[in-house]
Amino acid sequence: VLAYNRQTYQTAAQLLTIAIIPAPGGEPPYQGEFLVGNRNVEEMLPGEVQEMFLQAVARVWEQDELHIINISSALHRGARVPLPIEGRKEGVYVKLGSHGAFSPCLASATSPQSRLRCSLGQQPLDHCYNTFAPHFSIHWCNLTLLQLWPSPTVPGPRWGSGVLEDGGDFQPPSEAPPQDLLPGFLVTLLVPLLVAALLCLLLGYLMCCRREGV
Repeated sequence: VLAYNRQTYQTAAQLLTIAIIPAPGGEPPYQGEFLVGNRNVEEMLPGEVQEMFLQAVARVWEQDELHIINISSALHRGARVPLPIEGRKEGVYVKLGSHGAFSPCLASATSPQSRLRCSLGQQPLDHCYNTFAPHFSIHWCNLTLLQLWPSPTVPGPRWGSGVLEDGGDFQPPSEAPPQDLLPGFLVTLLVPLLVAALLCLLLGYLMCCRREGV
């Protein structure tokens, strides 16, 4: 990290080491993404706000082991910039993961019947008691549930010793037999000339032999 003072132009440097290790239990197979409409992305970054959101989701998900995977602004997902009116927020997408399955109320919010109601501009089916109010306003029509299946492991390549096996001397491929290119050359040259001659004869006949009085 490099920093400098704009008045004195004094610089300072600090080495920041970030160690990223895989989660102990692996990637959570059940992931859900919520759209919080009454928050900006910087308002979701404090730890106490995230803990409050996790508690609200835990009551709806019916799981205690929840982890926040990603927090991103709705503006980065195609949303419009809100009007400069008091209380208008840009919206935040919060993705959480768990090793426990989705609750029936969350599954009902993403059912085909709920998606049909959302496409008609209506609210989805009654899923469960809204434990997010009044701190978080959830857009239930934008709820996304994803279940990740473990991908099969593909065996990697087998490395050899790096030494070619003893199979005799290298035999290069034989040369290709010579080809007769004269027929192709004649066809390419004579066919356009023949067509041009026929067109010239037709044009001469129309312009010279079919005049009035001839």
